[in-house]
Amino acid sequence: MRICAVDLKSNEANICLLELNQGMFEVPECRTRKMTIADASNAEEMRHFQRTFAKLMEDYKVEKIVVRERPMKGKFAGSAIGFKIEAALQLLDNIDCEILTAADMKQSLKRSPVDVSMKEVGLKQFQEQAFMTACAYLNQ
Repeated sequence: MRICAVDLKSNEANICLLELNQGMFEVPECRTRKMTIADASNAEEMRHFQRTFAKLMEDYKVEKIVVRERPMKGKFAGSAIGFKIEAALQLLDNIDCEILTAADMKQSLKRSPVDVSMKEVGLKQFQEQAFMTACAYLNQ
């Protein structure tokens, strides 16, 4: 199963593709590591972001999108733009999108810890949370 994990930071969607193949994780190459939206108040720009993301998922034959949950209130609350991006991903046609809660993620990683550096798997440091989200989801 190939998934795309997404970690939302402000107006960016940091992504990581991960595949579970015969019990082993594989990190396939991807042409983009982050997608940014400049003006979330512009409906056409939101549609462009959604179309671009959908095309990326189609090109890499991704079966599911997993988004790391962010709190709605408090010190670490997600931004309004981030929630708009999350909604755009959830509304994509022909692909499932699931929100992975912090509690589920913590429990899964506690059961099956992942101890690998981002350089070893060919990812950038800003993709670490997306990678951990993908690992936690596939370990459930």
